Amino acid sequence: MKNAETISFNLSPENNDSLLNLCGWHSEHLQQVESSLGVVINHLGFNFTITGLADKLVKVEQFLRDLYATSLQETLEPQKIYLALQAINFDKTLLEKDDSVYLKLRKKSLKTGNFNQTSYVKSIRKYDVNFGIGPAGTGKTYLAVAAAVEALENEQVRRIILTRPAVEAGEKLGFLPGDLSQKVDPYLRPLFDALFEMLGFEYVERLIERHVIEIAPLAFMRGRTLNESFIILDEAQNTSPEQMKMFLTRMGFASKAVITGDITQCDLPKNQQSGLKNAIEVLSEVDKISFSFFETKDVVRHQLVQKIVGAYNKFDKKNAG
Repeated sequence: MKNAETISFNLSPENNDSLLNLCGWHSEHLQQVESSLGVVINHLGFNFTITGLADKLVKVEQFLRDLYATSLQETLEPQKIYLALQAINFDKTLLEKDDSVYLKLRKKSLKTGNFNQTSYVKSIRKYDVNFGIGPAGTGKTYLAVAAAVEALENEQVRRIILTRPAVEAGEKLGFLPGDLSQKVDPYLRPLFDALFEMLGFEYVERLIERHVIEIAPLAFMRGRTLNESFIILDEAQNTSPEQMKMFLTRMGFASKAVITGDITQCDLPKNQQSGLKNAIEVLSEVDKISFSFFETKDVVRHQLVQKIVGAYNKFDKKNAG
């Protein structure tokens, strides 16, 4: 490795189980770090050496120290290593200050994984109307649900309302039997999944029965005034401008609204304008409304998802050109 330098350091306290946890089976975790950060890591017991470009070494050392501290408390998996790596950006100050935000929930605590996620959650806590805009897999919907659960458990709101435009994404679903909740269930499944993970299936079912959690298609929001509620509008790119205006004017006292969507994945007819895209233009200068924009680099799903999103964006730009 040209212009490479090497540093050495020791990890403490010495704990063999935690060392194995850090390194992974056959050092798969260390190999994952090497591949992502462009360094070479060797170790003899708790004595580690890192070889790479000088401006990376101290930062990678701190990353490994932080990861080892985590390994003392919990089991590390490739997914957790990947999420930790996603928070690293060598173009900015790295690991000099942990500015992450924690969301403390009934069954678990969540930590934001990158700068845009942190900024997004801080904005949700600060402002009453927040937009989370960006590609799939960036955590915008999941974090919105987590913020809603946190607000409910802290008694900042009395109920959570989940809504989504019932627009078919190219598939013909046909007639859906059952009650209202069952009819809109396919459209709201990602929100359900997040709630079940955070609160547990039985507890969520009880909250739905007590109307503490309400699920409804966007059309059923018309004419209502929603007080003391945390309202999430998901897949907002599939709203019309009229629907978006209708939704935003439903807010009552002591309520919050989070609107999430990806303007590159609109399922509306080609001649119909997206309410989300229109809202960005109309509301960009309105005070106390926050817009958080996520990028391809913020994707926190499988490693390939980030590359897939990037490839599609590149292809679309090329064709548009």
